[in-house]
Amino acid sequence: MARAQARFVCQQCGAVHAKWTGRCEGCEAWNSLIEELPREAPPQGLSKSRSGGRPLGFVGLTGPSMLPPRRQTGIAELDRVCGGGFVPGSAILVGGDPGIGKSTLLLQAAAAIAASGGAAYITGEEAIDQVRLRAERLGVAENPVLLAAASSIRDIAASLDREDAPGLVVVDSIQTMYLDTLDSAPGTVSQVRGAAQELIRLAKRRGFVLILVGHVTKEGIIAGPRVLEHMVDTVLYFEGERGHQFRILRAVKNRFGATDEIGVFEMSDGGLSEVPNPSALFLAGRTMPASETEEDEPAGANAGHLSGSAVFAGMEGTRPVLVEVQALIAPALLGTPRRAVVGWDGTRLAMITAVLDTRCGLSVGVNDIYLNVAGGLRIVEPAADLAVAAALVSALTETPVPDDTVVFGEIALSGDVRPVGHTEARLKEAAKLGFGTAWIPIGRGSGAGRSRAVEAGLKTSAIGHLSELATRLSARHAPLQRSMREIAR
Repeated sequence: MARAQARFVCQQCGAVHAKWTGRCEGCEAWNSLIEELPREAPPQGLSKSRSGGRPLGFVGLTGPSMLPPRRQTGIAELDRVCGGGFVPGSAILVGGDPGIGKSTLLLQAAAAIAASGGAAYITGEEAIDQVRLRAERLGVAENPVLLAAASSIRDIAASLDREDAPGLVVVDSIQTMYLDTLDSAPGTVSQVRGAAQELIRLAKRRGFVLILVGHVTKEGIIAGPRVLEHMVDTVLYFEGERGHQFRILRAVKNRFGATDEIGVFEMSDGGLSEVPNPSALFLAGRTMPASETEEDEPAGANAGHLSGSAVFAGMEGTRPVLVEVQALIAPALLGTPRRAVVGWDGTRLAMITAVLDTRCGLSVGVNDIYLNVAGGLRIVEPAADLAVAAALVSALTETPVPDDTVVFGEIALSGDVRPVGHTEARLKEAAKLGFGTAWIPIGRGSGAGRSRAVEAGLKTSAIGHLSELATRLSARHAPLQRSMREIAR
């Protein structure tokens, strides 16, 4: 029998080449081609190739369909991100930085669901004793979780391909699994793709929930072929900073729920605990709005508070979240002003700086600018433009933004403040946390939210142009503080 033709597969993009070259023609990556020698016939028990096919039985779009009930884990934040719980027969991919808490969260989820529908935890990276030590630390050692240490897909399929398969199967991680039908090392593109395909096919056939843990590259994306994210039903990213105690579980793809949904957890010695009110956590280190006993205090009497801070009412999926945006402006000691941004888009900061200089006549761009989103949360929506501008103007003029004020709105290049969506949800969350004023855009979508906010005791103040924001902050303290440009001179 003739020897199978060797092929070279790029480990970055998955492109197949007939011969080895130093550079991949698909993604132009250097030294990324690995030789793979596939076998012709797969062994008994795995997928088989057929010479012919059978006709498909097409059906209409309407018809009786029985959706299986979701399986609740009891962890409200995890169920929220997944759209209300796990869907039987679905495949979920969880990625995150090393040591961020992926294995801890999934072991807690497996322990929570083990009593009701059975759960299996298969590890290819750790020994059995290591997982048991983690279970004792988390206080879930007594839960009936099936534990195994394996990396062969053939052995895993033989153990799970039965009628009484557990309802939840966690594979930690997919990069350590291998198919003996492929002559390549575990973690390569072909092995990750082939192993995931076999496990997903088995989960669909037996109806159990499959959770795959994926390693990430230094760029923060899941390692392996990009097709892996297309094969699964849900892709979750576990985010967080090592200097902060909380972690954020974000859904970037979900066939059974909303995308960009987040769940917030707090890391402690006893594992991950859910945070039902993320806004209070993100604003924990900030002076909260004044109570009702301080209503007689004159408006704007917060001279003891620092400038350069604004509270942004944002949306993460369907959840409103309030975070603090901090800005610091210092004289540029070098020829080129420095920009340091944490938790936001640096390109958008440059745009807002240019608008402030051009449309409002402020000298912001000639200084060093440091911008930070407190708590480590990363903001991606353009509705944070107005809050960032408020923090910059506050830092420039040394004028504090009122403590009981939230800000949101999108800024155009002309300086106009455009309306954003979910106005009512943003204002409702701000009123719940005790804020009394909201600086919002003028335009579509603000009327209904504004009327309900007034009923909740939240006053709204519309801003149509960015110059109005600069004038409002400048008028709060008289005389106007010297700008940083004058200080630099």
